[in-house]
Amino acid sequence: MAEQEISTEFPFTKKRVSVLDSSIAYIDTGAPTSTSSTIIFIHGNPTSSYIWRNVIPHLSSIARCLAPDLVGFGDSGKMPANTYYLRDHVRYFGAFMDTLLPESTDPGKLFFVLQDWGSAIGFNWASQNEERVAGLVFMEFMLADMKLDNLPTSGQIFRDFRTEDVGRRLIIDENIFIEIILGRASRAGRGLAEAEMVHYRAPFLDPKSREPIYRFPNELPFDGHPADVDERVKAYFTWLMKTSIPKLMFWASPGAFISPDKAKELAAQMKNVQSVDIGAGNHYLQEENPHLIGRVTKEFVEQIWQEK
Repeated sequence: MAEQEISTEFPFTKKRVSVLDSSIAYIDTGAPTSTSSTIIFIHGNPTSSYIWRNVIPHLSSIARCLAPDLVGFGDSGKMPANTYYLRDHVRYFGAFMDTLLPESTDPGKLFFVLQDWGSAIGFNWASQNEERVAGLVFMEFMLADMKLDNLPTSGQIFRDFRTEDVGRRLIIDENIFIEIILGRASRAGRGLAEAEMVHYRAPFLDPKSREPIYRFPNELPFDGHPADVDERVKAYFTWLMKTSIPKLMFWASPGAFISPDKAKELAAQMKNVQSVDIGAGNHYLQEENPHLIGRVTKEFVEQIWQEK
């Protein structure tokens, strides 16, 4: 259980930038000093930058904090093609980075804080721009070699999501990702507060707007499919296990993608990683113990920055 109250308030005013044929809304706290590092927070499905609301205040005094809403999520624009494949998100995020943090940015100044699909997008970018990355923070992240048969009983619903008629009924018509997987399963099954649910429901009140939520579980590279996603995830995962960039991995019990046993295994295999147990939690750890995540991440960033 979180040590401090988990606030429902969103104490930020979002900015907006045009990217390709759409737009991205994002939090930008500004740089405390001219030499500050920048921390990029990337959310997953079906959330938005709102999920970082209790984490960012721990870090905004020491770094510029950027937290985009992925295209199709939060207050960002839509994809005109209505596709929302991982490869599309990679393109839009790349354009976002090119606009806000062009290559002229000092090397080695960027930190990433990643969860769920945000990890696939962030690790992909970081692996291709390693010289610009100072540190990686991640939780409940996308693994290579995922297999449907290895999912816990509760995870077998992902088989249904990948059966088109059933998946569309559950995700688009019944909004199960918002109402059940995010809403009810969080906080040891106690669920999120109604004020929090209002934020998370807002971008998807119209069933037609839920295509982004539907697409992501169908992009999970179970048993090697889809092949392009499997290839991309394997590439960044191989890099992640070998790179000496400092890493901070949060995990919870029982976890979803990352069980305690998996966290122990990964910590033993990765280079230069700090592994932190946040306590009880499933998948959305930022809604379980955000203040611990914020405090430990601040210590991690400060230590690395002092060593530079």
